[in-house]
Amino acid sequence: MGKALEGVRVLDMTHVQSGPSSTQILAWLGADVIKLETPGRGDITRGQLRDLPGVDSLYFTMLNANKRSITLNMKSAEGKQVFTQLVSTVDVLVENFGPGVVDRFGFSWEKLSELNPGLVYASIKGFGPGRYADFKAYEVIAQAMGGAMSTTGFEEGPPTATGAQIGDSGTGIHLVAGILAALYQRTHTGRGQRVQVAMQDAVLNLCRVKLRDQQRLTHGPLGEYPNDIFGAEVPRSGNASGGGQPGWAVRCAPGGPNDYIYVIIQPVGWQPITELIGRPELADDPEWATPEARLSKLDKAFGLIESWTEKHTKWEVMERLNAHGVPCGPILSTKELIEDETLAELGSVVEVEHPERGSFKTVGCPIKLSDSPVDVERSPLLGEHNDEVFKELGYSAEQVEGLRTAGVI
Repeated sequence: MGKALEGVRVLDMTHVQSGPSSTQILAWLGADVIKLETPGRGDITRGQLRDLPGVDSLYFTMLNANKRSITLNMKSAEGKQVFTQLVSTVDVLVENFGPGVVDRFGFSWEKLSELNPGLVYASIKGFGPGRYADFKAYEVIAQAMGGAMSTTGFEEGPPTATGAQIGDSGTGIHLVAGILAALYQRTHTGRGQRVQVAMQDAVLNLCRVKLRDQQRLTHGPLGEYPNDIFGAEVPRSGNASGGGQPGWAVRCAPGGPNDYIYVIIQPVGWQPITELIGRPELADDPEWATPEARLSKLDKAFGLIESWTEKHTKWEVMERLNAHGVPCGPILSTKELIEDETLAELGSVVEVEHPERGSFKTVGCPIKLSDSPVDVERSPLLGEHNDEVFKELGYSAEQVEGLRTAGVI
């Protein structure tokens, strides 16, 4: 079977996390992703957070699978000439430089579109046009300015960042959607277009339920939240779901830092919960029997559940609650996730061989297509595919060697 994006050629000018997370998904789905890097150094993450000296870091290898790497000095006249040829052969160009960097290389959107009218030019920036346009953005800055941090954490604590990289990888996934939409539209129009996603916008999109609640606040306190006092803003509400069905993380045995399970109390689930915790009389007690009755004392309800769960492991609790159709999920540590046999069987965590670092584990493709299975391959070494790619552009072996000698590649 072929790949979903077979025949799509992508010039990947991204670095660090947001851009590479996007182009990695395109590569997993079958696109030919050519990663363009600076000669001698490459993507800065090759050397960041190294666990083995002189070897590409896990930061790099886990964001650049299934790609080919070339090097090119974009500041040289010859490099710009090569780049001009390369751009004319690709379907998509992806970059996440600071505002105006590609323009300063001499390749504005207008210039690129002239060179390749079918080009989809996709960019990730920290912010959209306007007041913040020239500000630098990082993962947690995007979380801060997109609404995530102000609504994450406990009421009396400081704003808190989430461990999920919603600013970087979250934006990358949004960019994939934009790229695919532009490619699909091109099948009708024959024209490429500009695709842009701001990190602030992506985080804001993921925080939309909190903006929902901000507007609900104008009609009074939010009953689904455990907070006693409500001001003019949506408060931090700990582990409360804040949705239609209340939930909370309750302690389990033996009491380690991640020995918790998240339990949701659906109306239909209250009766089996009361039996499991040894309090069956609460199923029909008017003070507890309905969601409305429990709403004002959710802390006590989850306290009752916790008095039972803390006597059992989270795995035992998960089995017993699921047997009764009660939604729940154990808090899984990074160690548990990377060692999880089910995730390995599903391809959600995969083991990859690398020529320099040996075997390591990484995430698999989260998008499953029945006719386009994904094989996760290793990330490329710096400039590994120079000869291969430049040959495809029509350069002879002697010409490639000349570019290498001149420091162009």
